[in-house]
Amino acid sequence: MNFLSFLLRIILGGPGPKHKSVHRWRLRQIAAYRLRYQPARLPVFPISGEFRGKCHVIDGDTLKIQGTKIRLAGINAPELNQPWGQKAKWAMVDICKGRVITAKLNGERSHDRLVAICYLPDGRDVGAELIKQGLALDWRIYSGGRYRHLEPPGARNKLRRAYHR
Repeated sequence: MNFLSFLLRIILGGPGPKHKSVHRWRLRQIAAYRLRYQPARLPVFPISGEFRGKCHVIDGDTLKIQGTKIRLAGINAPELNQPWGQKAKWAMVDICKGRVITAKLNGERSHDRLVAICYLPDGRDVGAELIKQGLALDWRIYSGGRYRHLEPPGARNKLRRAYHR
């Protein structure tokens, strides 16, 4: 059944419930169909390449540049609802505030985000700066150990406890 025939069945089909929520019921049916049969659309940016712009910080390892969510490659920061998550986000805000960020896409995707290494205008790596502050960890599987030497002593134990709560 394609979307058009489904839509016609919902609109012209059986009587459905006989009360004020008929319209909402049909809209829920349409939304359920779209979620099931139409895949989420990812941004139209190229999978590899580079783009730049001012950013909006989502959390410790996710930025939004030009309306596109970017996952920082090779690092892992606590989520906002975990211990140290808010602090990691605000440290990222301090690092990026008012600066034009350059994102070099590496060709990977993570959920609804493109994966990139992001740089400040002076050439410093944004992920490395957050790791130096002890608010993110090197994710060796994805970074190949690129940031491990930057982790301060005790950061791994501190943040691991945060991840397991």
